[in-house]
Amino acid sequence: MDQTMNPVYPNAPLQGEAVPLQGGPYPTYPGQFHGPTAAGGQHNFVLQSEPPRDHIIWSIFCFFYSNPFCLGLAALVFSIKSRDRKMVGDLEGARHYGSTARCLNIAATIICYGNFIFDVFYFILLNVD
Repeated sequence: MDQTMNPVYPNAPLQGEAVPLQGGPYPTYPGQFHGPTAAGGQHNFVLQSEPPRDHIIWSIFCFFYSNPFCLGLAALVFSIKSRDRKMVGDLEGARHYGSTARCLNIAATIICYGNFIFDVFYFILLNVD
């Protein structure tokens, strides 16, 4: 009886085995296959990504110093949610909340400091004689 035949399910497809191609050590790089295999073999990917950012410092800064329309508060809430998701191990949720916090921080910074720069230019233009 053949070793690859399944005695319980005789009509089941045969299982292939990983057979290395011509021997020799192969260098592996991040994100590359770990060794060559024949068709039907398994490939293992090693993708290392950096942990998601929660932007907590920027959110605290926006909350205390530039909080137009409560965007700084909303950014701080999303940053805390992102940090909580990261501690639990839900990296995709942490990445989502961190991205939302970043967008809210950008909006709060542009609204607050853009308004400040506009006021400075307006003051300069009024006092030019």
